[in-house]
Amino acid sequence: MSATLVTQALILAGGQATRMRPYTDDAPKAMVPVAGAPIVGYQLAWLAEHGVKSVVISGGYKHEMISEYAGDGARFGIEVRYAIEEEPLGRGGGLKFAAGRLADPAAPFFVLNGDVLATFSLADFAEYHGHHDGSVTVALSPYRSNWGVADLGEGDRIHGFVQSPELPYWINAGIYVFNPEVVAMLPDKGDHEDSTFPQLAKDGQLIGYRLSGYWRGIDTVKDVLEASKEVRNSGGVLAPEFQTTDPNT
Repeated sequence: MSATLVTQALILAGGQATRMRPYTDDAPKAMVPVAGAPIVGYQLAWLAEHGVKSVVISGGYKHEMISEYAGDGARFGIEVRYAIEEEPLGRGGGLKFAAGRLADPAAPFFVLNGDVLATFSLADFAEYHGHHDGSVTVALSPYRSNWGVADLGEGDRIHGFVQSPELPYWINAGIYVFNPEVVAMLPDKGDHEDSTFPQLAKDGQLIGYRLSGYWRGIDTVKDVLEASKEVRNSGGVLAPEFQTTDPNT
């Protein structure tokens, strides 16, 4: 499979995200601002930059805010479609429902959780997927501890602490390449990580791709603040026309 064939994507943005309050009291998680612009804005800009032509956004809670912001996608240089759940379907059910709105249901597609930021090469990701003969490729990020880790010496004397070190484990980054035949394996309701992924792993069809570029999962208020700082420091703040708040707050 050529990397150029993966030109469509699906964003799972239907969750309510209670752990993100007060940011999500009046907005869906995908609309939480990072350095002034919503998470979904960064995702659409990244996808467009890497050759994706069409995106389906799976929405639920306060989905109108997402459609009002993203519109038809023209200002991002990408086509945006919407799949709105009438009732919560879970990530797997939402993914299956939204896949029916893809521009080409017979072609591979990227999937993004609606709470991740990344800047790695999607072309490399798609090429890796094509070369490894799997049904789904999962982007994996190094696991970083949330705590300071003690450097212990002889007699349990502490030499110091390493704050939030990377540990020798890899976590699901919430970004995937799916082959179209997997859609039929997804649950109508529920989470694909509890059903479809274990079956694919058993069948040897779930592939891991170790990231080397920037990735940040945004699950808490602390993550929003840290991600905003990282985006500002990297010069990755979106242009003013994509911002909804002051990028410096």
